[in-house]
Amino acid sequence: MNSQAGPVTLPIGAVSQLRMELRHQLQSVAGESAQVEADLLLMTVLDCNRAQLFSAGDEPITAAQHRQLTTLVGRRLQGEPMAYILGKREFWSLDLTVNGATLIPRPETEQLVEIALQEITGEQARVADLGTGSGAIALALASERPHWQLIATDASQAALEVANGNARALALSNVEFRQGEWFAPLAGEQFDLIISNPPYVADDDPCLEQGDTAMEPRMALAAGDDGLDDLRQLIGGAAEFLHTGGQLLLEHGNDQRAELTRLLTTAGWQQIRYYEDLAGHDRCLLATRG
Repeated sequence: MNSQAGPVTLPIGAVSQLRMELRHQLQSVAGESAQVEADLLLMTVLDCNRAQLFSAGDEPITAAQHRQLTTLVGRRLQGEPMAYILGKREFWSLDLTVNGATLIPRPETEQLVEIALQEITGEQARVADLGTGSGAIALALASERPHWQLIATDASQAALEVANGNARALALSNVEFRQGEWFAPLAGEQFDLIISNPPYVADDDPCLEQGDTAMEPRMALAAGDDGLDDLRQLIGGAAEFLHTGGQLLLEHGNDQRAELTRLLTTAGWQQIRYYEDLAGHDRCLLATRG
């Protein structure tokens, strides 16, 4: 986790001066994104858009705005992710509320949505999103396919409260949220697709202590000594909850393909396909129930 010793000190001055000062102060945690983050924090405090921020120029901020800005900058310098500070993150063009109870949706996870939309072509479908977190995947699919029936589950009640709030804010009514570990909330039901972005990082991976990841819920990231504990459960149990020909779609780590192939083959999955992310790394797999 990043941190800065001592209290945050910001000049009381014009917006243009604060933009430069914030960029300098945020350099240690934001790097090349320091100016972007500085502007986002200022827009939050001033309740304005980017154009209004740039036109503010020499206008001063109020004492109350200065206090709020100092607090937000202090949180960022302690390593808190911008998504948690702002309370939102865009995913699939949807503006989602996020907080410390949920994983921050990543752009690469949008690939799961793309694959699902390509593979399930019928107007009607039953889809289960396991470990939904903020609801990002389920809500993206619900927004694109209003006639699909989606069940989104999570072990965390706090995360489900966030997901439910996002569904209400987006006026998406074709998603039902249920609490429970993996398949437990699906007892006796079958689906056309089970989709998940499960934890897939090894418990001792140093990335868990770096950047935004250090402040995200560990249960949404770490999965045993090799990062495969939850993927094993999903691969081993999903077939029971799929129609014949139903599909399992998972995000996974970029070095797990060989072991995942062994697990899938042993469990009797067919038509196994892998998909690379924009960096050329294995990122998603799709398998069909025989």
